[in-house]
Amino acid sequence: MLPQRTSSAILKTVLSTGYPIAVFGMVLSLVTLDLGDRTAQATDAAPSTTELELQIDITKIGLGKEVVITKGNKEWFMRVEVTPENSVVVRQEKEGERYLLDESEMHDRAMTPAEVDTAITDFVNSVKTRQKVK
Repeated sequence: MLPQRTSSAILKTVLSTGYPIAVFGMVLSLVTLDLGDRTAQATDAAPSTTELELQIDITKIGLGKEVVITKGNKEWFMRVEVTPENSVVVRQEKEGERYLLDESEMHDRAMTPAEVDTAITDFVNSVKTRQKVK
């Protein structure tokens, strides 16, 4: 270790000759490189998060509606068909080409637009809830 007087002399020399700017620039570039690397790692991780999100497509069909929800190779489908005489609700769940759920129900009356919206919303929320639990 250098004597204190020598350290002070070196410090005075460094401060008076512009070395602080060079040192600051070098430190700044190292910090920037480190932050850039972390940003790249975060960017690489982002697509996997996006892939895990549900894609929801709702389409109006006559007096009814249809919703298709996808996540990877899983697909949830619900269709509410409304005629003046009756309403038909179809629910399906697929993983790849394999059906996990395929059911339908028939109502003896036409569902109102509010009932159709409620059925679609409830279905979407149930899929979202089941995905959060997993």
